[in-house]
Amino acid sequence: MEDFDGRLRRSASLLKEAQSIAVFTGAGISTDSGIADFRSPGGVWDRYRIVTFQEFLSSAEARREYWAMKRELFKEIAGAKPNRAHTAIAELHGTGKLKCVITQNIDGLHQAGGCPPEAVIELHGTNLKALCLECGRTWPYEEIQERLEAGDLEPRCTGCKGLIKPATVSFGQSMPEEELKRAFECTIKSDLMFMIGSSLQVEPAASIPHAAHRAGAKLIFINRTPTPWDHIAEVLFNENASEVMGRLIQTYRQ
Repeated sequence: MEDFDGRLRRSASLLKEAQSIAVFTGAGISTDSGIADFRSPGGVWDRYRIVTFQEFLSSAEARREYWAMKRELFKEIAGAKPNRAHTAIAELHGTGKLKCVITQNIDGLHQAGGCPPEAVIELHGTNLKALCLECGRTWPYEEIQERLEAGDLEPRCTGCKGLIKPATVSFGQSMPEEELKRAFECTIKSDLMFMIGSSLQVEPAASIPHAAHRAGAKLIFINRTPTPWDHIAEVLFNENASEVMGRLIQTYRQ
């Protein structure tokens, strides 16, 4: 394989040539911020079973299991800070070339790292707020966390008594159609896409880099482990995302 510096230089050249850049990110971009990849050993799904959306709606016991997991997860997310990969993407947006950041993550770190909220497409929602599934009222998630810590293990809406759920997409729950549509529209208009920190195993989001490739975009993959689509990448990094993106921005600006 080409050495690291050589791949950085090729990636910087692609950046300079590009006119419309899209970024697609998964859990691997946030591991340097202290948020464990859900699928990794010791990750959330290693410690808790998956509660589907249908179970959440129908079973009080399942809701309690779900909220126990969320109570622990929020402690990780609340203390997390953007890492160099997040801030490098924000710097890339500042060049005017980056048109959208499509993310599978629910941690809000792209926005915290400096990306304008309107440029971030959250395919799986956000863990930073919660909503009533009945009347639609929303709360900052911190307020729900306080209720969980106080022993309210199955929080309900203070108005209509409907079920409260984080504004995230659960297993068995439909992905937001508008966000998915925006993601594919931005994807097929791009001439360069970064894929950072995703195993590319969860559909339909996993098809987004492939859609960019079919539309003629060059792809730069940054992921610690192989993916099913590595063969379509113009440049492939298996190194740490924050190191790669930090060095790449420096190389690009030189």
